[in-house]
Formats: sequence, structure tokens, C-alpha cells
Amino acid sequence: MFKRLALATLLTAAFLPAFAADKYAIDPTHTQVEFTYSHFGFSNITGRFDQVESEFLFDPADPTKSSVKVTIPMASLSTGVAKLDEHLLTADFFDAAQFPTATFTSTGVTAAGEGKLKVAGDLTIHGVTRPVVMDVTINKVGTHPMTQANAAGFDASFDIKRSEFGVGGYAPAVSDEVRIEITVEAQQAR
Repeated sequence: MFKRLALATLLTAAFLPAFAADKYAIDPTHTQVEFTYSHFGFSNITGRFDQVESEFLFDPADPTKSSVKVTIPMASLSTGVAKLDEHLLTADFFDAAQFPTATFTSTGVTAAGEGKLKVAGDLTIHGVTRPVVMDVTINKVGTHPMTQANAAGFDASFDIKRSEFGVGGYAPAVSDEVRIEITVEAQQAR
């Protein structure tokens, strides 16, 4: 009996850290995903995705126990130029009719200095999945002044080569390298 109890206690202790993180819900009105690329070297065009869906576990005491899964509807793409948006959603680029979402699923979080993290994960765009690592800054963790709920805010950035995802039209004249920047505000789910 004692051996079974000791084994059960040991197994429980071994798995508890995986469940220490709390569920957070992103605030879509204070979350942005933007991308920037060079257009023939003359300008640096910025666009964004206006919709972001996310499952997010965060442990403020030990952020390395956190995880995130993000889904972005490609149809929410916006550059501020309707004709460009339409073109980017065609088979020349994202082919949103065939690949309606982009996703990111974290595979690990490591500390990278005071208030800094490296979030590794699998990014899927245009049906192609590749590993990426985001540089993340923890902006603030605390009580949200309006809702009084636990809240957290982050900035993240990383670079991709769009050709590696099958979205390399017009490269290299239109830069293959794309900078992705994300800002997130989230509150603990109740």
C-alpha cells in the first residue's frame, strides 16, 4: 500500500508543473499581428491581420511553463490598399481559398534574460509548416486597471523567408524576408 501511495505521489508531483499555468484570453482590440517587407527596395510596406484567435496558458511565476496556439484567418489581411489585399489572397501568394488560416503552436519556452523569452514553435502558412523562434518581451504582468483581472502583455518578433512557405512570388524584387511583429494583451480567463 505504501509503495502505491509513494508512486502515486511521485507521479502526481512529476505532472503538476505541466498544469501550473493559467488560461488567458487575448483581448482582440489590443492585440495586433503585423508584417513588413521591402517593395523593390523603395518602401517598407506594412500590413496586418485584423483577426487573431488564441489558446494561451501563462504562468507568471515561471513563464517557461507557458504555451500558446494561434490561428489567424487569412481573409482578415489588411494593407490599407484593397487591390493589394485582394492580390495577396490569390494563388500568387497566400491562396486563401485553399489555405484559409495560418497557425502557430508553441513547442517550448525558454528564458532569455530579464523579462525576455524565446518561444519556439511550428508556424504553418500556405499549408507549409516550419519551425520558428520568436523573441518575446514581457511588457507587464499585473492587475488590469479596468477589469481588475490578472493581465499580461507581450511583444514578439521574428523573421521568415516567405519562399520557404511557398509564398515567394516576385522575390527577390519584393523581399523574400518578412518581419513579423506581434503585440498581445491578455487577461486571465474566469
